[in-house]
Amino acid sequence: MAARKSSSSGQHRGFKVADQIQRDLTELIRELKDPRIGMVTLQGVDVTPDYAHAKVFFSVLVGDAQASEEALNQAAGFLRNGLFKRLHIHTVPTLHFVYDRTTERAADMNALIARAVASRSKDDDPA
Repeated sequence: MAARKSSSSGQHRGFKVADQIQRDLTELIRELKDPRIGMVTLQGVDVTPDYAHAKVFFSVLVGDAQASEEALNQAAGFLRNGLFKRLHIHTVPTLHFVYDRTTERAADMNALIARAVASRSKDDDPA
């Protein structure tokens, strides 16, 4: 029973660390002067249990997603160093930035639904 409790609290700590990394990275990315990085929003952070690696999922409001991903991954060492100064944990994870297409897919789904509803209302409308 104690092992589960410890595992659960360890998992909770992992979520807290991931949330803190997300908040700190948001501030650090705003300070970057790289023009390739558009208006990015960090969607989430997944940290491995040993804190060695973190996948940072982001979306782009304005700018080129691929260029932003390349620039963020090139700045990962600089950003990790910034995290090292802010976080109070033994191991600061290596950062891997991944473009998150969830927002893009949701917009596509909304457009499809809107078209289907519009098409259906035209079919139901007696002319």
